[in-house]
Amino acid sequence: MLLVLLAHGILALLAPALVDRLGRRAFWVLALGPAGAAAYALSQTSAVYAGETPTERLEWIPALGLAVDLRLDSLSWLMLLIVGAVGALVLLYCSSYFAKDARGLGRFGGFLVAFAGSMAGLVTADDMLLLFVFWELTTVFSYLLIGHYADRTSSRRAAMQALVVTTAGGLAMLVGVVILGVTAGTWSVSAVIADPPAGPAVTVAVVCLLAGAATKSALVPTHFWLPAAMAAPTPVSAYLHAAAMVKAGIYLVARFAPAFSDLTAWRTIVLVLGGTTLLLGGYRALKQHDLKLVLAFGTVSQLGLLTLLLGYGTRATALAGLALLGAHAMFKASLFLVVGVVDAATGTRDLRKLAGVGRRLPLTALAATLATASMIGLPPFAGYVAKEAALAAWEHDGDVLGRVMTVVVAVGSALTVAYGLRFLWGAFKPRLPASAELPEREVATAHGAPPGTTPTTTPPAAPEAAPGTIHPQPFWMVAPPLVLAVLGLVVALVPQVGEELLAPYANTYPAGEPGHLALWEGFTPALAITVAVFLAGGLAFWQRTRIERLQESLWSPDGADVLYRRFMRKLDRLASDVTAGTQRGSLPFYLGVILVTLAVGPGLALAFGLVGNPGGLPVAADAVGRDGVLHLGPFALVPWDRPAQLVIVLVVVLAAILTARARRRLKAVILAGVAGYGNAALFLLHGAPDLALTQVLCETLTLVVMVLVLRRLPPYFSDRPLAASRWVRLAIGVMTGLVVMAFVAAAPLIRVHVPVSVDFPVEAETFGGGHNIVNVTLVDIRAWDTVGEISVLLVAATGVASLVFLRQRSGDVLRLDRAANPQTVQPGDSAAAQPARQGRWLLAGPTQDPGQRSMLFEVLTRVIFYPMILFALFLLFSGHNAPGGGFAAGLVAGLALTVRYLAGGRFELGEAAPVHPGLVLGTGLFLSAGVGLVALLAGQEALESTILDLHLPLLGDVHLVTSLFFDVGVFLVVIGLVIDILRTFGAELDRQAEPFAWSIGQRRRVEVRPGGDSA
Repeated sequence: MLLVLLAHGILALLAPALVDRLGRRAFWVLALGPAGAAAYALSQTSAVYAGETPTERLEWIPALGLAVDLRLDSLSWLMLLIVGAVGALVLLYCSSYFAKDARGLGRFGGFLVAFAGSMAGLVTADDMLLLFVFWELTTVFSYLLIGHYADRTSSRRAAMQALVVTTAGGLAMLVGVVILGVTAGTWSVSAVIADPPAGPAVTVAVVCLLAGAATKSALVPTHFWLPAAMAAPTPVSAYLHAAAMVKAGIYLVARFAPAFSDLTAWRTIVLVLGGTTLLLGGYRALKQHDLKLVLAFGTVSQLGLLTLLLGYGTRATALAGLALLGAHAMFKASLFLVVGVVDAATGTRDLRKLAGVGRRLPLTALAATLATASMIGLPPFAGYVAKEAALAAWEHDGDVLGRVMTVVVAVGSALTVAYGLRFLWGAFKPRLPASAELPEREVATAHGAPPGTTPTTTPPAAPEAAPGTIHPQPFWMVAPPLVLAVLGLVVALVPQVGEELLAPYANTYPAGEPGHLALWEGFTPALAITVAVFLAGGLAFWQRTRIERLQESLWSPDGADVLYRRFMRKLDRLASDVTAGTQRGSLPFYLGVILVTLAVGPGLALAFGLVGNPGGLPVAADAVGRDGVLHLGPFALVPWDRPAQLVIVLVVVLAAILTARARRRLKAVILAGVAGYGNAALFLLHGAPDLALTQVLCETLTLVVMVLVLRRLPPYFSDRPLAASRWVRLAIGVMTGLVVMAFVAAAPLIRVHVPVSVDFPVEAETFGGGHNIVNVTLVDIRAWDTVGEISVLLVAATGVASLVFLRQRSGDVLRLDRAANPQTVQPGDSAAAQPARQGRWLLAGPTQDPGQRSMLFEVLTRVIFYPMILFALFLLFSGHNAPGGGFAAGLVAGLALTVRYLAGGRFELGEAAPVHPGLVLGTGLFLSAGVGLVALLAGQEALESTILDLHLPLLGDVHLVTSLFFDVGVFLVVIGLVIDILRTFGAELDRQAEPFAWSIGQRRRVEVRPGGDSA
């Protein structure tokens, strides 16, 4: 099972490359993933038949007791077979469904395979948290698939609607999973089912689980998202909305029904939602004219029936439900694929416009007929076997509730017959009536605009389309629906095999007699009900015009989709009002709220804690017995270790005060930098050279970036705060400073456990292979923290650049064009195109405005650039045992590039670093995380270091630790961040500020003569 999931993941990642290479034929390769899942399920048929349950386990987070637990029982076997077989056929169908030049096929194929893998993981997961992870993955991938046609408003709206509804249900389900896991004392699904907990909390958990199932399986009142999702491509509708996604909620009901179906809350919710959905979906299907919408509302109805059967709680109804689960996947997926064929052949899905399709597409008509026969329950098809078993189960119960359920299912089945015949006749009728005219009423467009979109008035129907306008479709569009339809007939001919495979799970239900699957059980009440259902359904189809008129004349309340949109509009207005009240566009206001919250919330908690401790805080271990200890309330503090610290603190305080009083922006930036350098000096005096070095480098780079930004700002601060607000700001600043200082002083003295850092010196040398504790902590002991931090750096770089770039952020790198043929300089050419002098210190020096060039600066840059790069490499490779490391080395290299940019401009930056910063950032992150993956493949813990002592020719003894590669990744991330900042705040702002150099939206390459002159 793990290999099946891994295969899906690999194929999903390779999908874009495969489509680029093979075109539409790549879907044949992608189909191997779901096909492998189906093949694995078939290979385990004998084990499932024998009552065995194959399991696999992979430790995930042992400290929390989390693992990837997979288990295959009868229910999982059935679902995995459905997900795999239908998924493979749908992918084969895609190879002919999409046009050769269709956009986004690689992305679509990857999402579809990833969705199939998520469903495979969901139905085999035996851990509730793992089940929830796969549950949410199906939500995300379904959103991406439904919104495939991103340029269409209906697709975007439908995708967002499905995401909002199913995510809300998923959050409710998470609450239920957590309550159930904590109450049961285990996260194992099979353990919870075997020994279900009880109590009010469990009832709440069960209600939450059913809320998640209801949203996922489109039960009333959240059913509206499924018809709207018909805006997706037909293969998505066939897979997600017939065989996969909507079945996830049904699977959840079937999985937990054996344990909780005896609860009153469970049975009430299941019966009300299931019965209402069954009837409402069938009723709404009778008034649709889009073939896809007929099937969509029919699917809603069938999902209600499946919920009733699998959630009712008896063995007989459970067996019928499992049989219908498989039958529904076959006939409904087949019918959706048929709609795709009809739409591609005729250009419409409006059943009032279709005629003569069956003569030109006989195999498609045959597939539709077989699938429809199974859907309406006609013998000898799988749908008939399942519905007969359901009617027989409730008829044998003999109680009042059983009779009510029999009536509900009979009425719902009659509606199914009516809309099934409506679909089949509408799609394949031989000709249009001679006097047929479409009623001039507002209907959805012929291509299936979902409910709630702006309707259009459809003109009267044209005469029957000529045979030449119905185009035959490729083999791979016709074969998959025909295969599924034929399977619905084949499996019905051997009902005893299905009973033997499915009965083991059905018999885990707590009540009722075992059920049976059979094609013929004699003249029984269930058979009589079936005959009545066909008569009623046929009558409804015969009188379909009158029924439509009746539906039009009846008053109907606002649908759930209307209520949803109304609610979302009100929510948007509320969000706008809240945003207008809190997001005022004032940075001082935002900062003031944050600081006041910090001072009032945690500050008061700290104050109450100190007041409630009459003995005060203990004296720090390094201050015990020392002279000069000051006792300030509950604190016992040592003012300083040496007088130099006091001097530096006074400098920092003075710089901070002057920064707050500065009127010039540049002055404020420099003074703030002085405070930062003062902190670096304090680190150094405390014996932390690594921290001091990093602080100095960060402060220097920050100053440079601020100076780059200040070029686009006025030299003076535009507004001076009023006198009253100055005092308020001063009070907030003083209060925040005191609270933070109190936290810093109190936090180390109120520990209740020995800090983990006491073992860092030994661990750094033993496991990390280094003597620099700070660096080894970053790349080994706390490597996961570092991965998170460099990920934040990458996101921050992307966000900043997106705010600054006025145009699309392309991958172009501004470089000099050393063309051999000079061009004549025209008046008005940019400074970058002016003739250059012979013998240049910097490559792009001639591109600078002569009035802004500094020859001394260019000479110094040429002299110090390469030594700075060498120093950066020295810090990188020596950081494991001496001050340095990847972060400090990256900052030094970044400063070297900054000097090149400041001296030579944006073209010089391109020559110094001729690579896109996104590539450097991504490579660094991939390298850092890849070290962890390599460790896993080697059987170690993620990011665990390996120490290698080698003897190499010329180099001699080499002490190599694999965490060095992690440090190299950090080094690249920092360099990529600096390059991105220089491109953003430097080169891009230069371009925006110099319209004489470049016009907006135009990129020009600077041509330089081989002899050194620019042309």
